[in-house]
Amino acid sequence: MKNLYLLRGLPGSGKSTLAEQLGGTHFETDKYFLNENGEYKFDPTKLKNAHNWCQGEVGNAMILNHTTGLNKTIVISNTFTQEWEMQPYLDMAKDWGYRVFSIIVENRHGGVNQHGVPNEKLQQMNDRFEIKLK
Repeated sequence: MKNLYLLRGLPGSGKSTLAEQLGGTHFETDKYFLNENGEYKFDPTKLKNAHNWCQGEVGNAMILNHTTGLNKTIVISNTFTQEWEMQPYLDMAKDWGYRVFSIIVENRHGGVNQHGVPNEKLQQMNDRFEIKLK
């Protein structure tokens, strides 16, 4: 069975750490902002490009999994505060026969926001976070 895990949560909640624990092939939009030295250099003007890049990488992985039968688990760790942000991945999962698990990661361990997202932005993200239980 091919599985797609969508890890959702605010910055610092532990999404990337959990993704590493789950195994599989891990994608996240933040990787777009890593320079050649592995340093994170966020540029808000390139956020749409970053999301398109992540979606493209996931699509390529699904095609590769389909044609080769290699690693069937894909994990995506993005904030996914609203339902529409997950939709491209849900559509790909349907097209390629993946079972989807949406997991909300809460910061119950006192994790630190490694990317320096300001508190007012974190509050905005928290306030718009959508949860669909059915």
